[in-house]
Amino acid sequence: MRGPWEAVTPSSDVDEVIDQLCPAVMKLPRAMDRDYGQEYCGAIYSLGDGVYYASMPSPLSEPVPVGPSKKKTCIPPRYVADSRGRAVVLGDFHSHPWSPSSMSPTDRFAAMQIWSIRIQFDRACTITKLVPNLGSEQPGEVYLRQRKRWKLVGIIKHEDKALGFVTAVDD
Repeated sequence: MRGPWEAVTPSSDVDEVIDQLCPAVMKLPRAMDRDYGQEYCGAIYSLGDGVYYASMPSPLSEPVPVGPSKKKTCIPPRYVADSRGRAVVLGDFHSHPWSPSSMSPTDRFAAMQIWSIRIQFDRACTITKLVPNLGSEQPGEVYLRQRKRWKLVGIIKHEDKALGFVTAVDD
């Protein structure tokens, strides 16, 4: 991944960066084309200066019709190249070109978690955040972004982390 992405304004508040991702990604080719759309992937990172940036998103898979299974593939980025300095990645983000689309079981597999957070959004800009808490007894956490706040909607118990099985949280 290369960064920074000029379509997203850097901020010392990572949530301000996250809130800009979906509208910016949905302007990209085929990002809203439902079953025939394109999934985009990228990273959220810092240069150690207290400011967060988004990498330019990449269509890391070829567009293929998905049909009713709604299954796409996106490999989390492993690093960000930024000519201004060493990038420290906080998390990855990816889009789904259909809606509604919650974070899929594949998105939650422990093997897919290489960063502290994972952000997923659909064409309606419904934003979900996964905090996997891998290597910890603390459960994983799944949040939904509502009115500029994160609402806890599920936990992933320690014994369920490998498969990313979510237990819903009561309101």
